[in-house]
Amino acid sequence: LIKIPFKYFKKVREAILVAFSTSSSSATMWVSMRVARENAKLSDEVVKFTFPIGTTVNMDGTALYQAGAALFVAQVVGIDLHFAGQVTIVIMIILASIGAAGIPGAGIIILTTVFISIGLPIEAIGIILAVDRILDMFRTAVNVWWDLLTAKVIDSFYVKNLDNGKTEKLKLKVIEEKSS
Repeated sequence: LIKIPFKYFKKVREAILVAFSTSSSSATMWVSMRVARENAKLSDEVVKFTFPIGTTVNMDGTALYQAGAALFVAQVVGIDLHFAGQVTIVIMIILASIGAAGIPGAGIIILTTVFISIGLPIEAIGIILAVDRILDMFRTAVNVWWDLLTAKVIDSFYVKNLDNGKTEKLKLKVIEEKSS
């Protein structure tokens, strides 16, 4: 069971490496789609559906990093965040990471809004800036890896439960109707 993700990783590693080197899930989306179709043999319908949504909404790595960074900076500057402050961080980060741009450095903008909402000084972002670019590379790779895994799971469900050759029959029927 553990070998399966590693086999899949080998098939899609090109997309993860592009994500790591560019720190941009938006720039990597087309590579991810190509690799998922050609190397992983995922269905075209699933690829076209999952990757645009995943690139926009799936920012797991960013959300985890933002929460950790906000809590870390709060401790460094000596601000005690009570439970309400921690819940605010979680809510703000979830909402902000869903709409975050898939470009390098977008996490700093999200972090600024989180700092403002919980009362941390914006100048404290300087503590994070020194390592943000390197961490951005890892966050983006995590986000793209989860996009690829999600597409694989959805494709397995689609092929097993929904397709059963119906897609090809439907395409033929549409082509016949257009030609008549």
